[in-house]
Amino acid sequence: MNPIKYLVVFFALIGLSLSPQANDDDLYQDLGGKAGIEAIVDGFVTEISFDQEIYPFFKDSDIGRLREKLVEQFCMLSHGPCEYSGDSMKDVHAGMHITSGQFNRTVELLQASMDKNDIPFAVQNRLIKLLAPMRPDIYHR
Repeated sequence: MNPIKYLVVFFALIGLSLSPQANDDDLYQDLGGKAGIEAIVDGFVTEISFDQEIYPFFKDSDIGRLREKLVEQFCMLSHGPCEYSGDSMKDVHAGMHITSGQFNRTVELLQASMDKNDIPFAVQNRLIKLLAPMRPDIYHR
C-alpha cells in the first residue's frame, strides 16, 4: 500500500482526517448510490475470496447474506435509504480472535475494491472513518 494512503487510512481509523471534510450526507451519492455500493461490496467479497489470510474467516459464511448485510450497512452508514438488519459486529465477530494485522488487511481489501470501482480516495476515507468505530467490536487482542 502507498505509504501516504496508509497514513490517511490510519488517521481515518482513529477518527482524524488529512483531507478537507465533505458533507457525509452526500457520501451515499459519492459512493454511487445503491448500485455503487453493491459494486463495492461485490468487489470486496471477491477480494476476500482470493486472500489466503482473510478468506478462512469467511469460508463458512452464507455469502449471499454477507453481501446483503454489507450493502445494508454501507448504505445506512453513508446516509442512504437503507436500514441495517444484521447482527451486531461484536456478535458476528465473537470468538474469531482477529488480529490487528488481519483487521488492517481486510481494510486494504475494501480499499482495493473501492479503487477498482474508481471511488476517489477522499470518498474512501469518509467511508472508512464511518466504519472505524466498529473496530473494537471486530478486532480482539
